[in-house]
Amino acid sequence: MITDCQTNFLYLADTLPQKYPDFYKRFEIVLAEYNVEFALLPNTKDVWAVDYMPIQTELDKFVQFVYNPSYLQAKKYSKTISDVDAICRNIGIDTIKTDIILDGGNVTRTTNKVIMTDRVFIDNPNYERKQLIKQLYELLQVNEIYFVPEQPGDFTGHADGMVRFIGENTVVINDYHQEKEWFCRAFEIAIHNTGLDYIKIPYHVYDNKSNDQANGDYINYLQMENSVIVPTFGVKEDEIVVKQFESIFAGQTIVTINSNEIANDGGILNCITWNIRQTNKKC
Repeated sequence: MITDCQTNFLYLADTLPQKYPDFYKRFEIVLAEYNVEFALLPNTKDVWAVDYMPIQTELDKFVQFVYNPSYLQAKKYSKTISDVDAICRNIGIDTIKTDIILDGGNVTRTTNKVIMTDRVFIDNPNYERKQLIKQLYELLQVNEIYFVPEQPGDFTGHADGMVRFIGENTVVINDYHQEKEWFCRAFEIAIHNTGLDYIKIPYHVYDNKSNDQANGDYINYLQMENSVIVPTFGVKEDEIVVKQFESIFAGQTIVTINSNEIANDGGILNCITWNIRQTNKKC
């Protein structure tokens, strides 16, 4: 499995500068300043590139899941489903296809391990649970797949706003102490059962006007080779998180960008980016 810290090229949806021009201008400046190479994916229909683009398991191997999640079934959302086949052809990427419905935002990964929420079982009712898990192991080429409960109120059911790998045996997780007790308990049991070490980081979404907003969810950062770009929101937790990340990612460049515009619509930096590895460099 290609990990985030091994990636050295970034793709953004060509809808991003159209929908969020001010944010895009700031992001473009940050990427240029820190020498992050990037290009725009052509003919996209929404900005959340990580969800519909394939998952890179090896340098020249990309697994294309079906982008048809339960939260996009209403007719008014069908226009936001991009033609992934056409996009991949345009940028010269061949994919391994599967009929499994799975968003890239629900795949948190390291070299040999993956964490995703149990939303994957809801989105694939035609698969018996054991059969689905077996297929996921074969497609993702990992030794372990862990499942955590999806967060109440999160219409996407994604893991990338809940937990991220920072090493083969360590993850960062949100500090959910203000969430519903049953969910906190279920989530922490699930993390404990993985056997992974974990570090809690601040989670400050409680001033948001609706559950659809992601402002204050710092765990949805962008990590690439030698750099971590952290979303900020103009609140006191920003400084706390940056200092914590400077310790967690010691030796890597920590960059911040105000991300309120995109967070208002439910996604942050990992959501809008599709970062891949184009060489054999190792982190």
